Amino acid sequence: MERREFIQAAALGVAASTLIPQVSFGKDNKKKNELIFINSFKYEHQPRKLKFEPSSLKGLSPKLITSHWENNYSGSVKALNEIKKRLFEMSSAKDVPAYVYNDLKREHLMRTGSVVNHELYFDNLGGNGKASGAIQKALQTSFGSHDSWETEFRKIASGLAGGSGWVILGFNQHLKILENYWCYDHMHSPAMTTPLLVMDMYEHSYHIDFGAQAAKYIDAFIANVNWDEVNRRLETI
Repeated sequence: MERREFIQAAALGVAASTLIPQVSFGKDNKKKNELIFINSFKYEHQPRKLKFEPSSLKGLSPKLITSHWENNYSGSVKALNEIKKRLFEMSSAKDVPAYVYNDLKREHLMRTGSVVNHELYFDNLGGNGKASGAIQKALQTSFGSHDSWETEFRKIASGLAGGSGWVILGFNQHLKILENYWCYDHMHSPAMTTPLLVMDMYEHSYHIDFGAQAAKYIDAFIANVNWDEVNRRLETI
C-alpha cells in the first residue's frame, strides 16, 4: 500500500489491523500492558489537543500558549512526519549513501524528542501548582522535602535560561532513583527514565510574555503544574 493510500484509508476509519501489521505479546490479549507494534515507516503523528483552555493559566498568556502549540510543537509534528516520509522512501533505495540517511536519522531523533517532550510539557500544565498524593511523598523521600526538590528544579531551569533545553523530573528505571535532569536539547534525555514532570526552557516557551526575564516564566510554570497528571505518570512505573 502506498503512503497516500494508507493515510486515506486511516481517515476513512478502516480497522488498523487491516492496514498495519501488529504483533502482540502476552497470553491474554486483553491485558492492559499488552504490547502492540505497528509499521514504524507508515506511522504518521497528529498534534495532540491541549487538555486545558489557554486562558485558564495563571501568568501565562493565551497568546504565548497558542503560539507555542501552533508554531513550535505543531511545527515539529509536521517536520517529524515529513522526515518519516523521506525515510520510508529512502530506506530501500540502494543509491542513497549511508551518510545521507544518517543525517535524516539524526533529524528524526531530534524531532521525535521535540514532539514527545512538548506533549508531556503541555499535558502537565493546567493545574493549581500544588503537589499532593504519591508524588508529594516521593519528592520528600527523594529530595528531603518538596522545597528542596523545587529549589534544584528552579536552579536547573535558570541555568538553561537564554538558550535551549528541558528540565525533567524523572524516575530512572535502571538506577531506581527519582531525580531532576538537565537536558540541553531534544536529543538529550536520560537513558531508561520515565518523565514525570517536563518543563520547556527554549526561549519560544516564554519570550512573548517575559522577554529575557526567564525567572518570571519559571514562577508561572510552577504555579500551573498539573500534579494530578504527574501522579498519573508515577502510577505507570
